[in-house]
Amino acid sequence: MFEQLNDVFKAAAFKYLSAVDADPKTSNQHEIGGLPLAGIGEYLGMHNDGKQTKIPATLVYLEDDGFTILNEDIVTWYDCRFKDPDRSPEWRLYYKSNDVTERFQTGDFFLIALTHERQLLMIFCPPQSEHENQVRAIFGAQSLNANEKGLKKVEIQSSIATPIRLMFARYGLEIGHTYGDYLDLILEEFGNAFPKTRNFSEFARRYSPEVCPIETPDNALIQWMETEESAFRQLERHIVKEKLKSGFGENGDDVDAFVSFSLSVQNRRKSRSGHAFENHIEHILKENKLIFQRGALTEGKQKPDFLFPSSGKYQDLTFPADRLRILGAKTTCKDRWRQVLAEGSRIEKKHLITLEHAISEAQTDQMQSLNLQLVVPKALHETYTTAQASWLMSFGDFIAEIRSLKT
Repeated sequence: MFEQLNDVFKAAAFKYLSAVDADPKTSNQHEIGGLPLAGIGEYLGMHNDGKQTKIPATLVYLEDDGFTILNEDIVTWYDCRFKDPDRSPEWRLYYKSNDVTERFQTGDFFLIALTHERQLLMIFCPPQSEHENQVRAIFGAQSLNANEKGLKKVEIQSSIATPIRLMFARYGLEIGHTYGDYLDLILEEFGNAFPKTRNFSEFARRYSPEVCPIETPDNALIQWMETEESAFRQLERHIVKEKLKSGFGENGDDVDAFVSFSLSVQNRRKSRSGHAFENHIEHILKENKLIFQRGALTEGKQKPDFLFPSSGKYQDLTFPADRLRILGAKTTCKDRWRQVLAEGSRIEKKHLITLEHAISEAQTDQMQSLNLQLVVPKALHETYTTAQASWLMSFGDFIAEIRSLKT
């Protein structure tokens, strides 16, 4: 049910940036070469008439702290030797200075990919970082070596089927064609405003491609999240455009009002995604007739996302602790997974479900050592190492474990 990488991209390649690529003190060219040998040049077109081609591009820098710098721009594809008939063509990609180019530096990991709509995605991040590992995992390039000398081609055709759009959405990226067309349905049902998250999650399930939460709970969770993510971005884009037309403040040029609005957009994205994740998990658990409470109290003010079977059973010290379970829910982990460890002292082994792909072995080793079991939808297991995948639980596995408990 999930897209192949080649359903979205025509070609991709990666490298570590050289000084010529990234350092303005070394080169003022703001250019990247090597695309013909990497298999991307043929799709961009290599004219022999000196024509320069303008290509829409999304440039992204993924910070170590999880912050994403994103810039939509136009890059130029051209033969820098066209006016020198005695030399063979040398095709280069020119980019202008922006917030992303100001951030990257020599040695950073760089991946460039071309979509079927002839748009370029250019991702930069610190080398040997969690982000590099995850970007490589999306493109099935974990085992490929790269250097500063030239772009390494990624074999798009050999990729596996994974929830590509959902993995990119965590970086704030919408790749390729919009997934579904929901705006008219949204406006008809909710009007020109953001609805409550629970209502929007129900809308996403109703208009999502059909999937069974009982037979395939992992697929259902991803399908509903993909639908809601796409639907929300369509509504957000519509509302933001309308607001930009009307301006900010009395005269339409209030900078503080604009900054406040921008921050509210970013905060809504983050909080909505987490609530949507919990909403769809809750619905799947109910469809599977499991007994649980969402946000129930354990000790003090601790409120695990999901407690099995109930707060009452948890507080009853005569109820066997080995029949209690906690399921934390976080779309991404980072260091926040440790929060789950403090929720429910009676429960020795905690469970955490996430949509994060390709978490490092160092992180999952720590989770195991602290008795935290990671639960990841089955389609994302391919982005982990073989050793990690043998330890991971799918959502279906977790549901089966809860069913096996005599509560």
